[in-house]
Amino acid sequence: MKFLSFEYQGNQTYGVKVKREEAAWILPKVFEAFGSEAYPHTLLQGLQQNAEIDFQEAVRKVVAEAQKSSDKESFKAPFTAIKFLPPVTPTNNVIAVGRNYKKHAEELNNEADSLYVFTKAPSSLVGDGNTIPLHADVTSQLDYEGELGIVIGKYGHQIPKGLALDYIYGYTIVNDITARDLQREHQQAFLSKSLIGGCPMGPYIVTKDELPTPENVNIITKVNNEIRQDGNTADMMLKIDDLIAEVSKYIALHPGDIIATGTPNGVGAGMQPPVYLKSGDEIKITIDGIGTLANTVAE
Repeated sequence: MKFLSFEYQGNQTYGVKVKREEAAWILPKVFEAFGSEAYPHTLLQGLQQNAEIDFQEAVRKVVAEAQKSSDKESFKAPFTAIKFLPPVTPTNNVIAVGRNYKKHAEELNNEADSLYVFTKAPSSLVGDGNTIPLHADVTSQLDYEGELGIVIGKYGHQIPKGLALDYIYGYTIVNDITARDLQREHQQAFLSKSLIGGCPMGPYIVTKDELPTPENVNIITKVNNEIRQDGNTADMMLKIDDLIAEVSKYIALHPGDIIATGTPNGVGAGMQPPVYLKSGDEIKITIDGIGTLANTVAE
C-alpha cells in the first residue's frame, strides 16, 4: 500500500493510493462509511494505533467495501485536485544519518568511519510538489540530498539488531536540503538542515511488504532533468538494521518517526566547481518501488 496525506477541498486528510489510478481513497470518509466509529483521523494516529489493531488490514477491508460501492468515486480524491502534504509529521525531529555513503563523504572531504547523526525540525517538512524557499537572506549555498527514509511503525528502545526490521512500517523519500555555508559556519547540522521547506518528503509511505529489498534500490536525483545522483542503497555503510539498533541505543523510537539513511555522491557541493540551487530549479528524487518526489525552488 502507498499511504499519503494531502489537502483536498480545503481539508487536510489522508488516504491510500487507488491501484492503477492517479487518485487516493479518502480514508476518513471510507472509515466513516464502512468501518468502526473509532477510526484514525490522521495517518500518524493510524501508525500509533497499529500496535493494538492491524492498521493496514483495517484499511484493506474498508477499501474493499468502498470498491464495491455504487458510489465509489465519491470516496476518491484525484491527484490533480489535491495538495500533497508530508505523509506523516513525527512527534519528534526527523532523525538523519550523515556520511553513510563512502563516496559522498569523500566528495565533501569528510571522514566516513563512525556514526554521524543529526536531526531536522518537523517545521522543515513539506510535501511533494511544494516549493522550497531559496532563503537567500541567510544562505548562498542551498544544496540537495536524495535519501531513503525509514518510517517506524512501533515503539522501541534498545532494539536488538536481529529484531530491527520488525519495527519498520514502511519507506519514503526524503530530500535533505542543506545550507552548506551555514553547516560549515555553525560546525553542526541542525540549523543548516532545518530551514523552512528544508525537508521535502513523500509522496508516499510505501509499506514494507511492497518494498522487500530496500537495501538494493536505486536512488536517482535530477536537477532540471540533469542526473546529479545515481546511487543504490546497497552502498550504505551502515545498513537499515544497524541504524535502527544503533540509534535506539540512545533514544526511543516512536510510530511515525522518520530515519533518513544518508545520501549517495553527486550533491552540488561536490561538483567542480560547486553548483548550488537557484530560483526555479526543479529537484526530482526517484527511488525504485516508492515513486518520485519533486519540488521546485521558489522564484
